[in-house]
Amino acid sequence: MAVDQKALGPWACLVACLAVTVVAAAPKRIISLVPNVTEMIYAIGAGSRVVAVSSYDTYPPEVRTLPNVGALLDPNVERILSLKPDLVIVYGSQDDLRRQLGRAGIATFDYRHGGLDAITTTIRSLGTTLGEERAAGALASRIERGLDDIRGRVRGRPRPRTLLVFGRERLSLRGIYASGGTGFLHDMLTAAGGDNVFADVRAESVQASTEQIISRRPDVIVEVRAVNEAFAAGDREAEARVWTALGSVPAVRDGRVSFLFDDRIVIPGPRIVEGTRELARVLHPDAFK
Repeated sequence: MAVDQKALGPWACLVACLAVTVVAAAPKRIISLVPNVTEMIYAIGAGSRVVAVSSYDTYPPEVRTLPNVGALLDPNVERILSLKPDLVIVYGSQDDLRRQLGRAGIATFDYRHGGLDAITTTIRSLGTTLGEERAAGALASRIERGLDDIRGRVRGRPRPRTLLVFGRERLSLRGIYASGGTGFLHDMLTAAGGDNVFADVRAESVQASTEQIISRRPDVIVEVRAVNEAFAAGDREAEARVWTALGSVPAVRDGRVSFLFDDRIVIPGPRIVEGTRELARVLHPDAFK
């Protein structure tokens, strides 16, 4: 099902990735249009080479002082070229931008859709591209061990049927976007010890109707958002009350509707273990005391 990228805002930029590079030598001036790859660059020790980032980049804090050059839907080509990069991190769908950069002799590192395992694959590929193989390999291994630890903690426990929501209209059950059966959010939920109620839908997102949610009968509903999308303290109770309209759903009936405002969950990058752990705490609190 197609997703309205403008309606999802920064979610349009949150995709897991498979990297392909045309770089011949380790670059010294990097521009990143992909926030989670920006995090990877800093996490493997190459952050000093980043000269500009996308308008959605907020982490690590150092990126807030760098020039912004647009994002997935609105890259500022003129500004990118003026900064004289030797590598630009782009989305795989940005064909026109790649062609323009290619004509200018600027290499690109393409970021494409994938699941949870694509995070470590991309980190290792990025390390090769940037000449930081050892640091990238160590980071990827730490992530894999961390995710295995979470899986071990929840192994053998009952797996609640879970609806993982990442978008809806405020104070309404309209425009609900939930994780489908592919992609990093689905993989995180599975690693955290939950069963996705839309696991049979082979897509990263599902525009779910209330009728579908009622029929799927989730035991738990978790809404995840970036920190900058967090509800104000006074709105949180009102947003939770929205779900009472579905009183026959076990998650609503049993009071198991949760909100997680955490960039570590919604950005598939180096902090993904911490994000998955927070999700697992909601599903299996006794396993993480």
